[in-house]
Amino acid sequence: MSKQLVHTPEGVRDIYGEEYEKKLLIQDLLHNQIKSYGFHDIQTPTFEFFDVFSREIGTVPSKELYKFFDKEGNTLVLRPDFTPSIARCAAKYFMEEDIPLRFCYSGNTFVNNSNLQGKLKESTQMGAELIGDDSVEADAEMISLVIESLKATGLKEFQVSIGEIEFFKGICEEFGIPEDTEIELRDLISNKNYFGAEELLSAQNVQKNNIDVFLKVTDIFGSLDDLLEAKKVVRNQRSIRAIERLEKVYKILCLYQVEDYVSFDLGMLSKYNYYTGIIFRAYTYGVGDAIVTGGRYDNLLDQFGKHSAAIGFMVVIDDLLAAISRQKITIAMDKKDTVILYNDAFMKDAIALANHLRQQGLQIELIRLNEDKTVARYIAFARDNMMGRIICMQSDHIYSIDPSTGEKQESSMEKLMAYRMKEGMA
Repeated sequence: MSKQLVHTPEGVRDIYGEEYEKKLLIQDLLHNQIKSYGFHDIQTPTFEFFDVFSREIGTVPSKELYKFFDKEGNTLVLRPDFTPSIARCAAKYFMEEDIPLRFCYSGNTFVNNSNLQGKLKESTQMGAELIGDDSVEADAEMISLVIESLKATGLKEFQVSIGEIEFFKGICEEFGIPEDTEIELRDLISNKNYFGAEELLSAQNVQKNNIDVFLKVTDIFGSLDDLLEAKKVVRNQRSIRAIERLEKVYKILCLYQVEDYVSFDLGMLSKYNYYTGIIFRAYTYGVGDAIVTGGRYDNLLDQFGKHSAAIGFMVVIDDLLAAISRQKITIAMDKKDTVILYNDAFMKDAIALANHLRQQGLQIELIRLNEDKTVARYIAFARDNMMGRIICMQSDHIYSIDPSTGEKQESSMEKLMAYRMKEGMA
């Protein structure tokens, strides 16, 4: 058999053992926090029709999608992003609903990134979508939920940067920048390529003083005071209204008592063109990209036939886990697993004991002793796999072993049988 068969393709990886246990625990912590805000679980298909993620929707570029065909000739794609799928579901099942909907989800997404980007092509995401609420209060609530969710995982040093797409669009509208140029300019500003942005604006015959204003305000980031400075510079009402909305959001975030985690970045934009208003990202040290992205997408559901405002976010679980690991944050793991080692003479006792302990909620792994292996080998196995203890049943006695220390506590078979009689196991 070729050795190549045991390797994974570029951009995907196996995860197992302690790392996977921690990943599942992180997901549980996030899920519990999101549910505490009243969100309801929803599951969408791993693959959908191509049109759900088309250029008109404003999601991942077509060249980065994993595309294939079904037997009827329809073009299908592995989902690169959950938000359009949730929007489709809301339009399909809740077309007439006029009360805000709250959905939360988890699963894997698939994006065919360039190998040079160093990103995983399959990543796990968890997120929440609030549909049918266009208010400032909804903006603040979702940002608060992001902050509380990250805190629930044990993360302490992080920052949520907040921007506003309408601020950028207002300036583009003021300077008469066409839509196709606006999309190109969005990429340049998002990547902080101000030289490229200046060159592009010059090619559009934008006046030099206007270019200077544009580059100045889109480079503003920091506190509320920095935001107010930007408000003095811009002249169009669309951009001014965007800043005024951010001011209101900040006041509500103060009521949630999470303002210490918040900063503003007026140059923040997104590769997802469906965002229409406030956008935000959470950053921490130990990873090179945002661990949370989100924002308002008030026009996306129109693409599926439902007119409804919406806002949401997603957490990149793999990046969050990497940050927690590199920051050496301890994740409390309950080691409930127990290994029962037995030889043939005690198979009946071992099975009876395993059944009893499983009924008590413990996770029991039965292993018949192999004469070719020492007990020390089994201790090492239990330690490597985070087992809580070993119960060894052999010869004429039973003893318990702590895998982390190797310490033994012996008990006589008479005590074992008395225990079994007491518990009704005999």
